Amino acid sequence: MRSKTGLEFGVLGPLQVLADGRLIQLGRRGMRGLLAMLVVEANRPVSIDQIVDALWTDSPPATARTIVHGYVSRLRKVLEEADPSASATIRTTPTGYQLTVDPWRLDLHRARQLVASSRGKPAAIRAGLLREALGLWRGPVLSDVPGDPMTSDLEELRLSALEERIDAELELGRHLELVGELRGLCTEYPYRERLVAHSMRALYRSGQRADALEAYQRFQRRASEELGIDPGPQLRLLQEQVLRDDPALSLIGPVESRPVAPRAGIVAPALLPASASRLFGRADDIAWLDNVCAARNLLGTTVAVLTGAPGVGKSALAITWGHENAEMFPHGVLFASLGDAEPGEVLTRFLVALGVPADGVPVGVEDRVGLYRSLLNRRRVLVVLDDATGFEQVQPLLPPGSGSVVLVTSRSHLERLVVTNSARVRKLGPLDDEAARELVDDVLGRPLSSEDPVASRKLAELCGGLPLALRVAAAKLVISPEWTVEELVGELADDGHRLRGLDLPEAGVGVSRALDLSTRDLPSELGEVFKSVGLAPGRWMSSHAVAALTRIQLESARSRLAQLVEVNLLVEPWPDGFTMHELVRLYVRGAGRSDLDSLRRLVNYYLVACDHVRRAIRPARDGLDFALGDNGSTSLPAFGDPIDWFDQEWPNIVAVVHAAAESGLHDQVWQLVRLLHTYATVRALTGEWVALVGFGLAAAEVTGSRLGQVLMLDTTYTTNARLGRPVLLPDARRAHRIATELGERQYLVLTLAQLADVLFRLKHHDEALLHFWESVQLAQQSGDVVGEGHGLNNVAQVEQARGRLDVALQHQAHAVEVYRRSGDQVALIRGLANLAELSLEAGSLDQAESLARQVVDQAAVAEVTYLEGFGRQVLGGVLLRRAEWVAAAAELTEALRLYAQVNSARAVEVRAALDSLSSEV
Repeated sequence: MRSKTGLEFGVLGPLQVLADGRLIQLGRRGMRGLLAMLVVEANRPVSIDQIVDALWTDSPPATARTIVHGYVSRLRKVLEEADPSASATIRTTPTGYQLTVDPWRLDLHRARQLVASSRGKPAAIRAGLLREALGLWRGPVLSDVPGDPMTSDLEELRLSALEERIDAELELGRHLELVGELRGLCTEYPYRERLVAHSMRALYRSGQRADALEAYQRFQRRASEELGIDPGPQLRLLQEQVLRDDPALSLIGPVESRPVAPRAGIVAPALLPASASRLFGRADDIAWLDNVCAARNLLGTTVAVLTGAPGVGKSALAITWGHENAEMFPHGVLFASLGDAEPGEVLTRFLVALGVPADGVPVGVEDRVGLYRSLLNRRRVLVVLDDATGFEQVQPLLPPGSGSVVLVTSRSHLERLVVTNSARVRKLGPLDDEAARELVDDVLGRPLSSEDPVASRKLAELCGGLPLALRVAAAKLVISPEWTVEELVGELADDGHRLRGLDLPEAGVGVSRALDLSTRDLPSELGEVFKSVGLAPGRWMSSHAVAALTRIQLESARSRLAQLVEVNLLVEPWPDGFTMHELVRLYVRGAGRSDLDSLRRLVNYYLVACDHVRRAIRPARDGLDFALGDNGSTSLPAFGDPIDWFDQEWPNIVAVVHAAAESGLHDQVWQLVRLLHTYATVRALTGEWVALVGFGLAAAEVTGSRLGQVLMLDTTYTTNARLGRPVLLPDARRAHRIATELGERQYLVLTLAQLADVLFRLKHHDEALLHFWESVQLAQQSGDVVGEGHGLNNVAQVEQARGRLDVALQHQAHAVEVYRRSGDQVALIRGLANLAELSLEAGSLDQAESLARQVVDQAAVAEVTYLEGFGRQVLGGVLLRRAEWVAAAAELTEALRLYAQVNSARAVEVRAALDSLSSEV
């Protein structure tokens, strides 16, 4: 339903935003251009690079990213003021921004839905829906926004809707009214063959045969001279019909619906089994089938493949759609459940259903194929082939009839059908929560979703949205009324019993049975990979991890994973990311358990991979080097942005750490946690990271590893300091004592800096300064450039606290120069941020502003949220000193938002500054 309140967005014309029907003023062109992009890509992230490229198509200014941030801040304020209920919000994503909004608030979505709804409807209804869709266009799309607003798809949508509307009106016999309109459209869009075809039909039916031929010849000359191509086959066929005065051209109605007289002795079969019940949550899939059917090849056969995991409802959709659309196939509907059936057997059944006497069915399979094709030549039938296992099973059953449709369901994608027969493929996914609850209500015959919404929602969740599982669960309640919903949910909530609860053994149906059928013929090499993915900790795996886990070559792993995706036992939701439905995972885990050697191989893979990727974020300073020590025996993952790689792998790594800790792999636990240290610091992780640090420190202490204790005490200290948690002097002294026992300078530098910082926090400035200088000297002696920079940075902080700003500025500037030499970008940004803050405190406003803007831009690119917030806080402080209250408030507000994302203790300072600012203003 379209909402009557809140915000509505229009892009089918000049950009328009309405709040409760009232037009909102959006301000400058750049803001309009940005909002236009977010609306066109609504509910999908748009990167800052895309925005900059679209707003400044030639040469963006150096401050383009900062300008975009400012536009977003102002747009958020405009939208919030226009609609406090937040019916539309602009969210920050890792790469840019996203407009989150109900699609019905967008005119382009309503237009698309109207066009989709028109497909397959009677001509009068179709024409009305398409006129309504076209009425949403208010003029040239986004004519008032700068740059490239990505409007070509919307223009194509309008023209397609226009062509469909004219097609419907021709079907209704309105050719006389359309002649003039079509003449103008063919002039405006001279290369659209469908408009030319419409014009030829309208002219011919209006008695203007010569004009119809002239329209064709005019298009033929233009296409040949200007494009070097000939008219397409449909247009050439239409010209031939006009030349020979084909009577079919004068008939009103769609060409494909004109009946062909049945041949003697042939009946119209109707073999579809009964439809179980209504479909739920399949509107988009039904619309896809409608669209495939509406666009079918009238000279040949259209093939559509429904694929998906076992129990996802492929057969139910195919059979139900077949019943609802049987009238479109006047010569009958054929159905076969293929499974292990041979094509010859199915052909025999089809020929008998088509009226061939049983004793007249040829003996040879090729002869049966020939008779089948001969009988269906120039006939329009629907053939539903359920549960196909391969191309060879389907290909002999394809009819040649004009406008026929073959609907295949299969656990495989049947790629050869796409190549040889231009098959269209639709993968069905699980039902969403609402559809799942509606299905349960339907099977139960009562509205459980409203009687007990919590239990209904939990039941849908435990069945993973899988229609077969939902039907079995609901059937149990119908068959055994003594069971309560709570009891059934309780049984299903136990992972060890869930699959048993989703089987009906006496009826021979259930999730386990469906999976047994899908996995029984898996080759052993595929079965090993399938089992490995199901038993591994985490929710998904890469081909690199699978290769390491199963001890096979990377290309072999990729091939086997692709084959498992092909048969829908695995899903590849993004390139090289493989996962499985939760019920499939429980099925695998019910059949066996992971062994310790397999887990050790997986942990070792993540040690090598994490060590490899973390070095692309910042140089490693802890002496751990698994990537080098592996000697290339592990296939290393490819990545673009190392932060993105860790973001994606994070749930898996957390699960692997937990599994390793539970299995007693203590050395690997602290090593893996330490390898995450850099990523966790850059991402400012909290929550799970704090727990992992605890695991790591405990594991190092259990093993007695002195190196492990030094490194994990450092990680513990860094995490606690960042989160504003207590940092303990005894822990710092213990870390330094162990490092002294180890006798290696790099660990002495690390622990001296830690000890000095704790002393600094306790206001023991002299002792802290002594240790910081000692860490600088040791770092210089060992060639540790980053450690030297850290020491100088910390010396500057102590001098700042002692009120010696000039000395602090000198040391901080020196630290920045050292950081530049180190190649550690994050350390450099932090050093610049501290220098900006010192410059502000010293009253050097221009210097502070320049540095702060560098920090904001560089931190945004490096995705270091905390430092971007720090830069904006300093920038806000500069603007406050200059009495630029509005700009200062904007920067501080953005700083507060960024700090909130990482739970920074600095948020308190910023909030106080904003409160003070509002009271002064």
